[in-house]
Amino acid sequence: MKKKKVMVGMSGGVDSSTAAALLLDQGYEVYGVTLKLWDAPEVCEGIKTRTCCSLEDVEDARAVAFRLGIPFYVLNMKQLFEEKVVSYFVDSYLTGETPNPCIACNQYVKFQAMLDKAIALGMDYIATGHYARVAFDEETGRYNLKKAVDLSKDQSYVLYMLKQDQLEKLLLPLGDYRKSEIREIAESKGLVNARKPDSQDICFVRNGSYVDFIKEYKGIDIPEGTFVDKDGNILGKNKGMANYTIGQRKGLGISFPEPRFVIRKDSRSNTVTLGTKEEAMSSGLIARDMNYILYDKPDKEIKALAKTRYSQKEFPVRLTALEDDKARIVFDEPQPFAAPGQSVVLYEGDLVVCGGIISETF
Repeated sequence: MKKKKVMVGMSGGVDSSTAAALLLDQGYEVYGVTLKLWDAPEVCEGIKTRTCCSLEDVEDARAVAFRLGIPFYVLNMKQLFEEKVVSYFVDSYLTGETPNPCIACNQYVKFQAMLDKAIALGMDYIATGHYARVAFDEETGRYNLKKAVDLSKDQSYVLYMLKQDQLEKLLLPLGDYRKSEIREIAESKGLVNARKPDSQDICFVRNGSYVDFIKEYKGIDIPEGTFVDKDGNILGKNKGMANYTIGQRKGLGISFPEPRFVIRKDSRSNTVTLGTKEEAMSSGLIARDMNYILYDKPDKEIKALAKTRYSQKEFPVRLTALEDDKARIVFDEPQPFAAPGQSVVLYEGDLVVCGGIISETF
């Protein structure tokens, strides 16, 4: 029987490397690829950031492929990455949103462009080192996206945008393992990156400062603005709207008798609204670019659990689908710090129902 071919996206980290090793053990014909996304400077003044995309990461991926005895290639996707991820990130920040570039990268690069390339090369599947699971439901005839066994590492939140044709061609071999087990497997196979720290920062922001990157990328200065309260009263000057994120409490440069948080940003007036946690509460939101996985767009109200941030605890909501791929999501109880630009993802148990990008809160 002819082996099924799978293209594995290898970032140079332990997760994607072990994914390739596991698929090899399962009898697949494995091809390793690293996506060249960004011309990242290497060590700067002796300081390394824990991101991907560096030359060291490419060489780690190549070394793992050599160790496993699989072909290895580097695919240049810099132009697409800049257009769909970097430009999107910068423009969204400047309009007052809090974008998630990793979700945009998954949507347009890793699970669209890489899949298209794999199919063109005669591959049967693509695979990544994400912690999540794909399962086919014979009763509904749909592919489902499920949480990982290791809930502390579950990444289903950043994969909610996957379509049925993408899920059909996707293998996620790490979903049934705990992170500690993955490192043990990597060590047992002698992989060079078995104990390599995980990447945590945005790959194209090298020094951790989003604002410095935005200023350099756009060639602009971020103008100062004003802090206001929820009634529009001026509280003082701010360093520019892009310097602040929804929910931020520290580093505001202004003090109050009780804790104040960033609860709203307005690019038109260049204002940042500060308020108490109670004033940061929302009763619901409008989401755009909705993608439904568990079933097609519903024609009636549905109940599910949701989260509006990756690490947030889920809470009950009611969703009503709207026109133009939008949805109205009402919270059973008010929730703080739902930020436009971030994603809202709904679950039924360990199954992803749907998700979209937050446009506004109410």
